Amino acid sequence: MAAMAAALRGLGGRFRWRMPAVAGGVRGAAQGAVAAQLGRKVAVVDYVEPSPRGTRWGLGGTCVNVGCIPKKLMHQAALLGGLIRDAPHYGWEVAQPVPHDWRKMAEAVQNHVKSLNWGHRVQLHDRKVKYFNVKAGFVDKHTVRGVAKGGKEILLSADHIVIATGGRPRYPAHIEGALEYGITSDDIFWLKESPGKTLVVGASYVALECAGFLTGIGLDVTVMMRSIPLRGFDQQMSSLVTEHMASHGTRFLRGCTPSQVRRLLDGQLQVTWEDHTTGKEGTGTFNTVLWAVGRVPDTRSLNLEKAGVDTSPNTQKILVDSREATSVPHIYAIGDVVEGRPELTPTAVMAGRLLAQRLFGGSSDLMDYDKVPTTVFTPLEYGCVGLSEEEAVARHGQEHVEVYHAHYKPLEFTVPGRDASQCYVKMVCLREPPQPVLGLHFLGPNAGEVTQGFALGIKCGASYVQVMQTVGIHPTCSEEVVKLRISKRSGLDPTVTGCG
Repeated sequence: MAAMAAALRGLGGRFRWRMPAVAGGVRGAAQGAVAAQLGRKVAVVDYVEPSPRGTRWGLGGTCVNVGCIPKKLMHQAALLGGLIRDAPHYGWEVAQPVPHDWRKMAEAVQNHVKSLNWGHRVQLHDRKVKYFNVKAGFVDKHTVRGVAKGGKEILLSADHIVIATGGRPRYPAHIEGALEYGITSDDIFWLKESPGKTLVVGASYVALECAGFLTGIGLDVTVMMRSIPLRGFDQQMSSLVTEHMASHGTRFLRGCTPSQVRRLLDGQLQVTWEDHTTGKEGTGTFNTVLWAVGRVPDTRSLNLEKAGVDTSPNTQKILVDSREATSVPHIYAIGDVVEGRPELTPTAVMAGRLLAQRLFGGSSDLMDYDKVPTTVFTPLEYGCVGLSEEEAVARHGQEHVEVYHAHYKPLEFTVPGRDASQCYVKMVCLREPPQPVLGLHFLGPNAGEVTQGFALGIKCGASYVQVMQTVGIHPTCSEEVVKLRISKRSGLDPTVTGCG
């Protein structure tokens, strides 16, 4: 997808607008809407290149269409399946097993996404932001060119330009049959029929989240991992995430990489892989192969070189400074397309809002990318904010880091007898008093809600002492955070506590 601008040159003549053009779906649209509120004339240029499978979607970017929103809704569908299995223990006479209807779920999720697409269009219209559904690229430092339906050329020029084109899933093109027979997260949420028996290739949060909700709605799911799960996250927590998934039906092929995908006569997909631990070759048949092996910035069609915008030679992501400015001072970039930024929608939206306020609202506030909370919506959710234990040790040294931790059992798990072996919380702190909190890691139900609350305190510099002086809300999982008394350094086993 491409580009940005603020003046239209076409059949109606030339109009000179004084404001950035913004690209990149919900992130660019949000930034543009703020700029429009500040009295500037704004254009948003947004275009979705169909996936290799042909999947396409509307205005709103990755998060709305093929990311956070449909993912969370399908995750919720899977959680409801677990609650239905718990229900008889609480007195509800529910005949088991209860079948799941993929078509009905998918239609409901897709209809909600389409309503959000329409909502973004309405928001842009109400704030008098000009919207162009065209694929565009730079002509020079102030001008982008797009081609509308029917081949009509559109030239847009602006004093300020914001690039917010995000990224797209990476296909392992070196694997025979990968492109022809595989799908990605660009497709899974828009399938009309159930994916059936599924092989998920990858160990990213996208891979594990998709594998989690597919298993949760009753499908046969295998995850093929080349190395470690959730690279970049705390590895103790990551191991507990996959341990829980494995104990609830997701199969894992560790240390394996696929080498071929081919379609059999009966329509199934036969996957051949190499097991790097044994050196042997393996094969299996699946209905769907889902690639979740990383993402690439959506910059190829932008013609950045014509504007003089520098990118990383390794990742092709755009290089920016603390003000989100690229190598060209009036061209900015926000979100996943930027080198070194968290690939999270809320950070991109906030960065865009702050940029608009700096450019046109007299503000000097910069985006602070430190201590940004996030949650991995696996079946047992993992929320975190701040440094992982590994990062804290690398930055401060083992002797200067204290880790407080505990296993716990959610009260809701007691009556149905759910296994709580992986419900775990740890707080990473500096050892010297008052022991400022460096990171918080929570694995359990509603992890996003728990983490969001504590993120404010940690962002404000909360210490371990202050957290321990905080009164917990009983009986909740959140109160386990304010009850952490056991230090890893002490050598004691984690205390098993309970919300009851």
